[in-house]
Amino acid sequence: MSLTIGVDIGGTKVGGGLVDPDGNVLATSRRPTPADDTAGVIQAVKEVVAELRADRDDIEAVGIGAAGWISSDRSTVMLAPNLSWKDEPLRDKVGAAVDLPVVVENDANAAIWGEHKFGAARGHRSSVLYTIGTGVGGGVVVKDNLLRGTHGVAAEIGHIRSVMPGGRDCGCGRNGCLEQYASGRALTRAAREGAREDPDKAQILLKLAGGDSEAITGRQTTEAARAGDEVALAAFDTIGYYLGNSAADMVNLIDPGVILIAGGVVDAGDLLLDPVRKHYTEALANRAEVPVAEVHPAELGSKAGVIGAADLARHRGDLT
Repeated sequence: MSLTIGVDIGGTKVGGGLVDPDGNVLATSRRPTPADDTAGVIQAVKEVVAELRADRDDIEAVGIGAAGWISSDRSTVMLAPNLSWKDEPLRDKVGAAVDLPVVVENDANAAIWGEHKFGAARGHRSSVLYTIGTGVGGGVVVKDNLLRGTHGVAAEIGHIRSVMPGGRDCGCGRNGCLEQYASGRALTRAAREGAREDPDKAQILLKLAGGDSEAITGRQTTEAARAGDEVALAAFDTIGYYLGNSAADMVNLIDPGVILIAGGVVDAGDLLLDPVRKHYTEALANRAEVPVAEVHPAELGSKAGVIGAADLARHRGDLT
């Protein structure tokens, strides 16, 4: 049986898994992501691979998912603002240490590939994935192929700025990007602003935050929304508006079979999915007589990136 290792580099952890051809994760390993330490992150990847490999001789390749712009040959992280990487030859550094073929892929691309092969997008030749965390990542599959583009950096949905031209500054150097309005950070910002402007409608939320609107967290916003707090519910409706309208744009552009929502914020369940679907439907009102994709939560959870990266390694990333 052919086994590969998938590694997902996140903001807080480097997680890896030993994956079989059916997408089953047979073993896992993880390390904390060192802050502002490029060499430390690469060392953590090496340690995860070494632990999963142990004394096995049936592992054929390693796939790595990393947030950022990845070169078209799947070797170099051209830019990863959250990891302070620029032109980082990740494939060669890890490959030299583990003595295995290595494929590097954008983390959202790895996640959509995992869902396409083994998760909620199975049976659909074309699909779109939004990963909602600190920022907004995106991955697109069209006719069973990852959409990578000429330079390898397609499908950066979180950095489409049609939602608010000239809006909030983004870490990518532009402003008005989707992730400034539809991310976990945006949810917290909306809740804090709402609590400041109308504290009477944020009593549950403010109680959870000790009375300090600036101390409100995403987790508290979810808890307050479940208890019926008006400001917390409005915060979810706000990010649902932007996500729903963005998803409608993807329908007009790609006509996918399914649109998936993944990431930490999706743990809120229908608190997020209901407003996304509502605003998505409203944005597509003129297509009432035409079939459109349904919006669903992703199925594989935090394993999607690991499973997808491992499968891409099995194919050596040859899914342009």
